[in-house]
Amino acid sequence: MPKVVLKLGDDVSTDIIYPGRFMATVLPTETPQFAFADITEFNARLKKKEIPAGSIIVAGKNFGCGSSREQAASCLKGPELVVVAKHFARIFLQNSINLGFNTVICPDIEAEEGDELEINGNMLINLTREQSFEITPLPKARQAIIDAGGLIPYTRQLLLQAKK
Repeated sequence: MPKVVLKLGDDVSTDIIYPGRFMATVLPTETPQFAFADITEFNARLKKKEIPAGSIIVAGKNFGCGSSREQAASCLKGPELVVVAKHFARIFLQNSINLGFNTVICPDIEAEEGDELEINGNMLINLTREQSFEITPLPKARQAIIDAGGLIPYTRQLLLQAKK
């Protein structure tokens, strides 16, 4: 069962997620090493691959505020993390969708590091605390892009379907 591996508050900027001093690194295969570089203990665990795929970061409102850097989403997609937040900054959310990165909008989420969470349809269940929270679903078109793996694979699918 996926566990919360990092809990953050409101207004987590892209500078915290992916510090600007690493902007010269843009390849999605290389960006994960700089995820939360200034939260050194968490970053070290990511680099050592001690955090399993599907692990969850829980945050408050306005996650991903600040700059429009795509690396803030790609560095989290690489280790296959899931971000559950009360609200996402508009540009971060769109970058995440375009990259096929799994984000979950859950306005009432309550969870702590170590809690086990389960996503079941439009509900997020905190198994540790025996609480359920409603998920705000993305519009179908945006969800289709995520399900396809991002905007490029989604567009490729549409083009192949149009050829038939």
